[in-house]
Amino acid sequence: MIKVLLADDQSLVRSGFRMLIDSADDMETVGEVDNGRDAVAMVRTRPVDVVLMDIRMPVMDGAEATQQISRLGLDTKVLVLTTFDLDEYVFAALRGGASGFLLKDALPEELLGAIRSVAAGDAVVAPSTTKRLLTHFAGLLPKSDPGASGRLDTLTEREREVLGEVARGANNQEIAERLYMAEGTVKTHIGRLLSKLDARDRVGLVLIALEEGLGD
Repeated sequence: MIKVLLADDQSLVRSGFRMLIDSADDMETVGEVDNGRDAVAMVRTRPVDVVLMDIRMPVMDGAEATQQISRLGLDTKVLVLTTFDLDEYVFAALRGGASGFLLKDALPEELLGAIRSVAAGDAVVAPSTTKRLLTHFAGLLPKSDPGASGRLDTLTEREREVLGEVARGANNQEIAERLYMAEGTVKTHIGRLLSKLDARDRVGLVLIALEEGLGD
C-alpha cells in the first residue's frame, strides 16, 4: 500500500485528492497538512512513501519543504503540484529533490499513475513539462557551451545523444525510434548516464542536460 501525505493550503483541494487516492486499491492518505513546515514534521514522525506537495504555501513553501525532506535521507518521494506550469519554485523543488511535478488540473488517472511511478522510484517527466522547463528556465541559467563544465567528458557519443533526447522530453520508446536502437539498449544507456553523472533519476538527468546546454 502506497502511503500518501497531502500538503496543500486549500482544504477543498486536499479533500478532492484524498477522495481520489483513497478510492485506489493500492494507496491511502496517511495525513494532511496546510504548510511545508508541517509536511516536514509529519514525514519525520510517520512512514510516508509519497508527498503530494503544493508549491505555494504559507509558513514554508513547497520548494523549501522538498529540500528539507530530501536531506532527511528517507525513502520518501516528493511529487510537486502547482497551478502554475512556469513557476520558478518548481525548478527549485526539482533541484531540491522532487521526483517530478504535475499541474493540479491533471486528469485523475494521470495523478494516480504519477504517484505509482514516483513510489516505484521512477521520475515523472512528461515531454510537455520538460520542454516548458527548458524553454522557461534556460534563460535563468549561466550561459555555457555544451559540456564546458567537464561533467560530460566521460560520456560516449551515444550516451550524449541519449542524454540530449532525455532533455527534450522523449520517453524510452521515442528515444529508441529516433536513435534506431532497441528500447532495452536505451534503458542500459539511461542506467549508465545515471551512474556516470551521479543523478538520482531522470529529473536529475534533465537538469544536468539543461545546465550543460543540451536539449535545444
